[in-house]
Amino acid sequence: MRRKLDGILVLDKPAGITSNAALQRAKRLLGAAKAGHAGTLDPLASGVLPVLLGEATKFSSFLLDADKEYLADVLLGVRTTTGDAEGEILSRNAVEIDDATLASVLQRFRGEMEQVPPMHSALKYGGRPLYEMARQGLTVPRAPRRIAIRELEVLERSGERMRIRVACSKGTYVRVLAEDLGAALGPGAHLCALRRMVAGRFRIGQAVTLEELERLDAPARERLLLPVESLLQALPPVHLDEGTAGAFLNGRMVAGHDGPQGRRRVYAGASDLLGVGEVGPGGELRPLRLLARSPGQCASG
Repeated sequence: MRRKLDGILVLDKPAGITSNAALQRAKRLLGAAKAGHAGTLDPLASGVLPVLLGEATKFSSFLLDADKEYLADVLLGVRTTTGDAEGEILSRNAVEIDDATLASVLQRFRGEMEQVPPMHSALKYGGRPLYEMARQGLTVPRAPRRIAIRELEVLERSGERMRIRVACSKGTYVRVLAEDLGAALGPGAHLCALRRMVAGRFRIGQAVTLEELERLDAPARERLLLPVESLLQALPPVHLDEGTAGAFLNGRMVAGHDGPQGRRRVYAGASDLLGVGEVGPGGELRPLRLLARSPGQCASG
């Protein structure tokens, strides 16, 4: 029987399955009525996949917009049709790259840049996912996106293989980064493996595997859930009194808030989360996303 659960499960997605397949298994194990995930990982990739349950699904955009961090295994000298290990080999080239050349090329890829999304991606063109068209041998124009590589370093290197750590903005395709690094170095490259270590404020150390989840009983699984407000910690808080909180919950703008404009996590009293609001130029606070309340439940809980 499905039940209403609100919160976030930080899942360690295994390689070899889609993000949706991992989500559905976690949803079934928790017996949750409503669930979604924030930030798709390719089947090749593993690591942090935040599973949003119930009311948490309303705030997925806050995680989709957050920075991410990855560990990526890159094979130099081999180019593939997909840019990763699942594609057919296009070329093989000798690898003769010294440390100074590698360091120089890495520096060029730090900071903001334009990146063209790959054909083998879930982005849509004319209503169709690009990967469907790529499988038919089709290529369509893709507009470049502005991304930022916050940190980029080589952790290990052995011959043609290297492991890199990438901290980056939303919308970054590490597979494309691996290909671009290979092109800049000369012999080409592709992505062998990818593991997401951080998504927003969620880290791999918090994550649970599907196998671990299966071994737990229902109460233990539920205890793993983080509160909805853990998605919103980057937003400054606003605390409303009972009367103002009631108006806010009814979708009305409330006045009298100092400080800069922008989004806020909004509470009734000290700790009763109401949702997210936005402070305007005159100090007015307007509702953006509100948590559902049980019938008869007042703002103070």
